[in-house]
Amino acid sequence: MIPTAEANTELVKESLLYKEFLAEREEILRHKWIESEKAGHDIGFEKALLDWIVKHRSSWRTQRHSATPA
Repeated sequence: MIPTAEANTELVKESLLYKEFLAEREEILRHKWIESEKAGHDIGFEKALLDWIVKHRSSWRTQRHSATPA
């Protein structure tokens, strides 16, 4: 049986990788908002992404994974 597009979409939405992507994206958007407020203008997603990766990603992942039960 060949899975339908709808079944594939549900499979992706339920995957741990996709959930991690959404959580990380939410943090980047939060960082973008905070840094844009500080700068007084929209800094853009790409700048926020790069800044967040350099300054926060490692500690965010460590904190997130230590809080998640095994």
